[in-house]
Amino acid sequence: MGNKYEGKIVIVTGSSRGIGKAIALALAKQGATIILNGRNQERLDKALKELKKVHNKIEAIRCDVSIIKEGQQLISQTIEKYGRLDMLVNNVGVSMRGKVADVNPEVFQTIYTSNVQCAVNPTIPAIPHIRKTEGSIIFISSLAGIRGLPFLSAYCSSKMALRAIAESIRIEEHEHNIHVGLIYVGITEIEPNKETIAADGSLKILRDRSDKKVQTMEQVANAVLKNIQKRKFITTLTLLGKINLFLQNRTPMLVEKIILNSLDKFKEGNE
Repeated sequence: MGNKYEGKIVIVTGSSRGIGKAIALALAKQGATIILNGRNQERLDKALKELKKVHNKIEAIRCDVSIIKEGQQLISQTIEKYGRLDMLVNNVGVSMRGKVADVNPEVFQTIYTSNVQCAVNPTIPAIPHIRKTEGSIIFISSLAGIRGLPFLSAYCSSKMALRAIAESIRIEEHEHNIHVGLIYVGITEIEPNKETIAADGSLKILRDRSDKKVQTMEQVANAVLKNIQKRKFITTLTLLGKINLFLQNRTPMLVEKIILNSLDKFKEGNE
């Protein structure tokens, strides 16, 4: 086991499964003390047991960071036990599917609560502590946050919001040398029965991606660690993602034309 992060105290929200768990595991392998977080106690206990096989300095705090008070408690309980905080990885998030015209407005509220509020609630109380350690605040975004895409309006706009929040913190906390990282994640493998939110607000099981060429959760986790190590701002994953960001910044109308010409593929991919 490496010891690059020995003594570092790291919170990873939404880390009972998926990308969050993979990030926590990658940091644990390098010696960090990890605080797992999630709402489902059973999944959290399972993740805790799994990670403790790799590193014994792991614990779990069950709380719902969409609730302001519980986001504050996640930070205060960590400080009470360890006396410091070096990194906060904001990973909680959920996706949606559906045309804007068909979407129940409550879906927007649900998506924004999960993807924006769940990042803000622990970040605000964490900042004073991360100032002291000159540590990192990481936001796990998506390539969908680069521009608005069909059938993903609430998801895209919520992920775009993370960039604005990250940019504000970078400027405001520059004098305190806080590192802020924003990770644009591409299409990634998913765990069985992972859910998204349909236009009517119901839960919908995502299609299995094992037959497609997608990034592994381990690859995403390694990219996050590289971002932290280099104290980089934006990390864009996959070649397609890098091309998308380049074109969107320079020729957004060309990107729109490409999307319009590929609309059937977007419909199929978001069913």
